[in-house]
Amino acid sequence: MLKQVLEQGREAADAAIERLLPPATEHPTSIHQAMRHSVFAGGKRLRPILCMEAGRMIAAASVVGSRTGSPAGSLPTGIEDLGGALEMLHTYSLIHDDLPALDNDDLRRGRPTCHKAFGEAIAILAGDALQTLAYEVLAQIACPAEASVSIIREIAHATGTINGMIGGQVVDLEAEHQKPDIATLEYIHRSKTAALITASVVSGGMCAGATAADIRHLRTYGQSIGLAFQIVDDVLDLTQTSEQLGKTTGKDAAAEKATYPALFGIEESIRQADALADRACAELDEYGEAASTLKDLARFLVERKK
Repeated sequence: MLKQVLEQGREAADAAIERLLPPATEHPTSIHQAMRHSVFAGGKRLRPILCMEAGRMIAAASVVGSRTGSPAGSLPTGIEDLGGALEMLHTYSLIHDDLPALDNDDLRRGRPTCHKAFGEAIAILAGDALQTLAYEVLAQIACPAEASVSIIREIAHATGTINGMIGGQVVDLEAEHQKPDIATLEYIHRSKTAALITASVVSGGMCAGATAADIRHLRTYGQSIGLAFQIVDDVLDLTQTSEQLGKTTGKDAAAEKATYPALFGIEESIRQADALADRACAELDEYGEAASTLKDLARFLVERKK
């Protein structure tokens, strides 16, 4: 069942992105080819899938008389475009993160990184273009104006400098070659990775008409799986090969980055990731069967091998 959800979610996200991105033949072609090179490099589409499944759960739970027992129903209108915008923002961050000034990586999702394929200047601009296009898409999502504004605010904050993705990237850079402490490590992971994952879940709920209580539950779920996801990423960087992951492994240790395995070891890191997945699932208990897919996704994120 989960395999089908992942495949259908990936296909829905890819179809939306294909429709939303300029074609590779659109002038100026170099930038559009670079954007597509990175966006269509075969990612899991985790953020769009979480967004869509959160929206599906809230839509099902909102049916009168079925608050705790309805199976997940149809997707809210426009949520595929919301997922596409989230994937654009995620890909922009990867393009920039791979640049020589940051992680200086040659491989991403099994293919040359954007700057290796198109040069640093075009790669920088491709990341910029994906970011600006994402907000153009977000401004046109088919949902009530109040929800649209809340979604844009949520995602903008999650990618910003205060407890957001960019802030996490800054502290990650500054923490290299230093002995990590728990507070710094958690800030990096919750900001650099978990913030956008959380925003994906929360914005999906908002698109489906989530209440304030729903948003609190979704936020705790997102924060828990987001941190668990990055902990597992840290473990995989040490235990899997570059061929298995589709990206260069061992770079975190070489750069003496702040990671959970560096501070706690591999076994304890896995235990903490499992506990976070349990917490995420418990947060959705009141939604009954409607939450089954999101719970399955939480387990998948900590059990994955790539």
